[in-house]
Amino acid sequence: MNTSATLLPAVVRPAVEGRHWLSSDHCAAPVLDLLDALGWTIAETPEANVHAISPDGGVYVGWLPEDPSTWAREIVWRVQVLPAEGEVWVQEFGVHTPSEAVAGFLAALVTHSSR
Repeated sequence: MNTSATLLPAVVRPAVEGRHWLSSDHCAAPVLDLLDALGWTIAETPEANVHAISPDGGVYVGWLPEDPSTWAREIVWRVQVLPAEGEVWVQEFGVHTPSEAVAGFLAALVTHSSR
């Protein structure tokens, strides 16, 4: 079967000059706004670190800009998942990771959760 090229969908490519890649602004708002909207418990420490727990207690997210142990490793975000079955796993994000990227990771995690 032959198909005319005029019937095929056009390939759409965004203009290269209009593209702006995310870069870190060292702001936690995109992540904290997402977690707040999802009903997570969020607590801020006097040192300006922020800790969040999912409603079921299965996931912890820490924004740790003032934690000496994470800062020494250039880590600012820590996500720890405590599955009902299986091993605990951790994902950490560095100081140069945009908060929007961390929020995207968490949105995918929540969306694909089996709970």
